[in-house]
Amino acid sequence: MRKQLCGFVLLALFAGMEVTHAQVSTSAVPFLLIAPNSRASGMGEAGAALADDASALFWNPAGLAFQQGQEISISHANWLPAFNLPDLFIDYLVYRRGMPELDGTMAASITYLNLGTFTRTENDPTPLETFKAYEFAVTVGYATNLSEGLGLGVNGRFIHSRLAPFGTAEEKGRGIASGFSFDVGLLYRPRSLEIPFTGLNIGNRFSVGMNLSNIGPALTYIDKAQADPLPTNFRLGLSYRIIESDYNSLSYIVDISKLLVRKKADGTSDPFYKAIFTSWVDKSFRQELREFVTSMGLEYWYGSPRFLALRSGFFYEDPQFGNRKFLTFGAGLRWDIFGADFSYISTFEEQHPLGETLRFTLLISWGGASE
Repeated sequence: MRKQLCGFVLLALFAGMEVTHAQVSTSAVPFLLIAPNSRASGMGEAGAALADDASALFWNPAGLAFQQGQEISISHANWLPAFNLPDLFIDYLVYRRGMPELDGTMAASITYLNLGTFTRTENDPTPLETFKAYEFAVTVGYATNLSEGLGLGVNGRFIHSRLAPFGTAEEKGRGIASGFSFDVGLLYRPRSLEIPFTGLNIGNRFSVGMNLSNIGPALTYIDKAQADPLPTNFRLGLSYRIIESDYNSLSYIVDISKLLVRKKADGTSDPFYKAIFTSWVDKSFRQELREFVTSMGLEYWYGSPRFLALRSGFFYEDPQFGNRKFLTFGAGLRWDIFGADFSYISTFEEQHPLGETLRFTLLISWGGASE
């Protein structure tokens, strides 16, 4: 009997920690849920309503509709650093370009998760071969303004997962699969919005965004009977600029999200077009509320134009539905067209796999700025 040492064990461990609500549902390719960039990661992994740089392609593609010019950025993180595996890392490359001729903005990204090199054996420790395990996704998006303060964005995505070039035990087939998914996002960022009876105008300071991501058919590795659903995710966010002056600004960002995957008692899953609805009503109202993940953060900028940023945030998941809870910190610099960001995760538990995770982002932005 052929066995794969470590590969699927590592994947299962990774999925168990990273898929939202891991104890009640599972999905394929959970790397699609990992926060890719340092800026949002420093704010508790929130970004659906901010979405004012190229990484909006991940957080809310509708945010691209309010952006001009071009930007390219690359992010890197050694993943699950507590395991001390240098070849376990995730990279994210994204490019954005304003397209006036298309009345909108287009962007593209590549997300790459390297799972490492593993050894294949049979019934004894004798190595038969080594192989690399990795997953990647290529995303292309377009966004446009439906009105002055309302943006719409859509993404299309190709996904490839290569866990092993063979099946486990006596299963035929290979641990390799490919698939497609798409995202739909909306962002409302009004230029003028007066709060009734107060005379306070919060236009250009307030935004609300929604993103429905990873919508698509289940991913099949061995056969259709064992296909795993994609991690379809609903995200709703609010952003408000508390302070705005010539040299100082302070913004508060909050997201709530929920995994729209429904696993049945027999181990099968509802198809994605059904799970988008059934995953909201398959439990009691109280349990449904506990499935939501909350992430929030603060971002302070100094300078005119922006020069130095300081960030902090908090991420919370109910103990019965994943139990991830951590603080985040970050900082950023902008100089002319260049920028750099980093973020840090501080967990409440010692030896937590996500503890001391560092992300780094380098970017170049030219030819325009966010509206």
